Amino acid sequence: MSVEDVVIGALPDEVGFLAPLLGTWVGEGRGEYPTMEAFDYGERLTFDHVGDAFLQYVHRSWLLEDGTPLHFERGFLRPGAGPGAVELTLAHPLGLTEVSHGTLVDGQMDLAATSMGRTATGMAVVGVERRYRIDGDEIAYELDMATETTSMVRHLTGRVRRVSA
Repeated sequence: MSVEDVVIGALPDEVGFLAPLLGTWVGEGRGEYPTMEAFDYGERLTFDHVGDAFLQYVHRSWLLEDGTPLHFERGFLRPGAGPGAVELTLAHPLGLTEVSHGTLVDGQMDLAATSMGRTATGMAVVGVERRYRIDGDEIAYELDMATETTSMVRHLTGRVRRVSA
């Protein structure tokens, strides 16, 4: 059987509560951190499924000023233990992996890293907290980050709109 022959079924019941995230989202945001100058960026996120009990997550961003690539994330959003519980696993090209746990309730998804992995040359991130407010075809979000030398502080604020389901 070839890839073209595989039919993706309906979203499994276990991840039905994640359905409002499905699609491709495009928008802009602002980044800041005590160790860098503030910057404006564009971004594209996609949440999709392959008929299994998780959503795939793909993110990329670029500087608005000149289109220079900024950041990429790849991972999975899974149902956690209990109603509204979610788990996020991500790989970052900065030499990091992230495991976050949280909830998605009434359009508000709050996640906090419970584990950060790092390669020998990876960025010294020790914590990430993410907050997403889903309102129909728009998501507003904030991301806070801590490193070995900087305590948890706001790093990103943005807004994206769904461009395809």
